[in-house]
Amino acid sequence: MDHVARALAYVGGTVLIAIAAMTVISTIGRAFVGLQVGLGPVPGDFELVEAGTAVAVFAFMSWCHLNQGHVTVDIVADKMPVWANRGLVLIGNLLVLAVAFVIAWRLWMGLGEQVTWFSQPVRDMLGFGYKPFTNNTTYILGMPFWYSYALSFVGAFFFTVISVFTVWRATNDLLGR
Repeated sequence: MDHVARALAYVGGTVLIAIAAMTVISTIGRAFVGLQVGLGPVPGDFELVEAGTAVAVFAFMSWCHLNQGHVTVDIVADKMPVWANRGLVLIGNLLVLAVAFVIAWRLWMGLGEQVTWFSQPVRDMLGFGYKPFTNNTTYILGMPFWYSYALSFVGAFFFTVISVFTVWRATNDLLGR
């Protein structure tokens, strides 16, 4: 689990570095627009930033949750007994699992609305529903939306798997195993 979450976090970091570099290059390129030197902003830079940010966020979620990096409010919890704190951790992990599952499920369904190449029996087997009439693409680059959905789903799927693990871990802590 740790290796997969760490690898996804590295991928997310690499994507963020690429987004930052592209943003800098595009911003510098905007300064050359009127000079007729053949340089300019990166076409579709905001589309790439949107897609890359979605992928990066879902890539980080597994690592963050596995290492208990989410924000917690400890004002009341610090005054409670250990068993009550462990119970609160279990409840929190159950809530995160529910949210992770809903996110992964909706990304899967959204992916089904974006891909057009599967036959109807395959779409039914995958739970994708009816085939969409058109390919949705970004305005400038013409990049299909399903790229972002598919890559984000991978992160959301592993976030759900890690959330199941953290519920198991919190249950064992509560039971003293």
